Amino acid sequence: MLTNHNEPNPFVTDISYHIWDSKYRWRDGDTVIDHTIQNTWQRVANALASVEPRNQTEWQSRFYQVLDGFKFLPAGRILAGAGTQHRVTLFNCFVMGVVEDSMDGIFDGLKEGALTMQQGGGVGYDFSTLRPKGTLAHATGGIASGPVSFMRIWNTMCSTLLSTGARRGAMMATMRCDHPDIEEFINAKQSSSELNHFNLSVQVFDEFMDAVRRDDEWALVFPAADLNTNGGSDSEVSEILMKRWSGATDPIACRVIKKVKAKELWNKIVRATYDYAEPGVLFIDRINEMNNLWYCEHISATNPCGEIPLPPYGACDLGSINLTRFVTKPFTNDAKLDIERIVETTQMAVRMLDNVIDISGYPLTKQADVQNQTRRIGLGITGLANALLMLGLHYGEADSRETAAKIMKTICDTAYRASIELAKEKGPFLRFDSEKYMQSRFIQSLSQDIRDGIAKHGIRNSHLTAIAPTGTISLLANNISSGLEPIYDESVKRRVLELDGSYKEYTITDNACRLWQELNKNQSLPNQFITAEQLSPKAHLAMQAALQPYVDNSISKTINIPEDYPFDSFAEVYDLAYESGLKGCTTFRPTHDRESILKMSHAEKAPHCCNLEREAD
Repeated sequence: MLTNHNEPNPFVTDISYHIWDSKYRWRDGDTVIDHTIQNTWQRVANALASVEPRNQTEWQSRFYQVLDGFKFLPAGRILAGAGTQHRVTLFNCFVMGVVEDSMDGIFDGLKEGALTMQQGGGVGYDFSTLRPKGTLAHATGGIASGPVSFMRIWNTMCSTLLSTGARRGAMMATMRCDHPDIEEFINAKQSSSELNHFNLSVQVFDEFMDAVRRDDEWALVFPAADLNTNGGSDSEVSEILMKRWSGATDPIACRVIKKVKAKELWNKIVRATYDYAEPGVLFIDRINEMNNLWYCEHISATNPCGEIPLPPYGACDLGSINLTRFVTKPFTNDAKLDIERIVETTQMAVRMLDNVIDISGYPLTKQADVQNQTRRIGLGITGLANALLMLGLHYGEADSRETAAKIMKTICDTAYRASIELAKEKGPFLRFDSEKYMQSRFIQSLSQDIRDGIAKHGIRNSHLTAIAPTGTISLLANNISSGLEPIYDESVKRRVLELDGSYKEYTITDNACRLWQELNKNQSLPNQFITAEQLSPKAHLAMQAALQPYVDNSISKTINIPEDYPFDSFAEVYDLAYESGLKGCTTFRPTHDRESILKMSHAEKAPHCCNLEREAD
């Protein structure tokens, strides 16, 4: 633990110090530059203030104040890279370009992914553009091996990079629910040797959900122009449908390869998730309909944890407000949230994340171009469950959801107002089209004064809010609860990856539980204490749904499912997620098969996308 240096020690747990020391402390070879975490905060504040056109010293001080004491937690790449001389990106994750259906296109995409991951960015891909297994290739007349086979090459690339000492890899693969290989994609990770560096999500369309409800057939299709019909399907009898295909601007002619029962395909998706916790689902039409940039981009993939749906070459610029730092008089009848300080912190956080765009390096020029034109950021929350407990609220009850929604609405409204002020000062994002932007369904849901401000002055950032899993930075901040997740347990054992590739086990106590015990002389925890596994799946879902209206990007949330939960009830969770207006759904049900794949201890049960070894910290 830290000593000397005449600075208060903000770490109350060994694992928090370890996270800082191993992930975010600046070293130049064997030379330690950041002697204390206060040095880290100062380094980040100085770097982010360096692009301010005036009053840089004042901005440095103001940025430092919101970092001090873990009040605002920039994403891990910002903490690790800002102000260092390392050739890294400050963005946690990217969605990569369209994978063209050719050997050149496939390996160009692989190269771009490798370069991005080498600099510390996780990657997301839509593999729907690759022709289905068993069809003829145009150029050679050979038989296509299908997108899942090429995903294995990406998986090997990721393993190779990790073996060179690069930070752990995180990748997302998505596929349309009307791709002919969708069933192979659904089953792709049911072996421990398959695609273990990928998270998988199915792009689910409204049309498909309607077909499921009607028990209709569902057509699996592929662009007709990309299919070689010699020796293949008879083009004179094959049905043609017009579809907005991945990578295409307008609807194109797609040939029906086969038809399946929609309900049977949906059950296969849900059954695979029930047994193996993957794939997740993305309600992709809702993502695009609610996209503020509906008029200039189409989204078919997300970052590895799903909280940022992105266009090709889009990037995640993330940060989270630590709600535990804004509870006054915790665990008393006078406990309350300091909303005014949350507003002030939100204003600074928006400016800081906007500045990240200007100081970051980019693995690819195309990524810089997209981010500079849209200036997308994702400001969210962490420590929600701890804050609710400190306020005397039960996570699974209505008053907790009302409080959480009020907090998120405050952050959303404040972020939009702050971005309008930045537009006055520095100009709106380059792709801003006032008339079209104002037509966005999300923008139309905002208060009148915000819409009037955007119409008059523009806005600096196309998107402003997202809720990330925050597993690593929440451990850094003395093991507060992660993102909007419930508390996992009062105390757990956690294995953490060391710099030398080995694992060390820590026993850690939840931050709010630790504080309760300090204040109450180790008395039993209050009645409102509830863990993730004790909550009903519908209670998990209800919290996500309560916050979604104030999140213009998306939310990373795990719906914990008891092992003995009936399959039919499990399927209802996904139906409810769709009906509740969510943009996606991720569940985790512990099973023998799943644990044999993940090789996790009981304390580390988590969905593949959100445990410490997968999250793009």
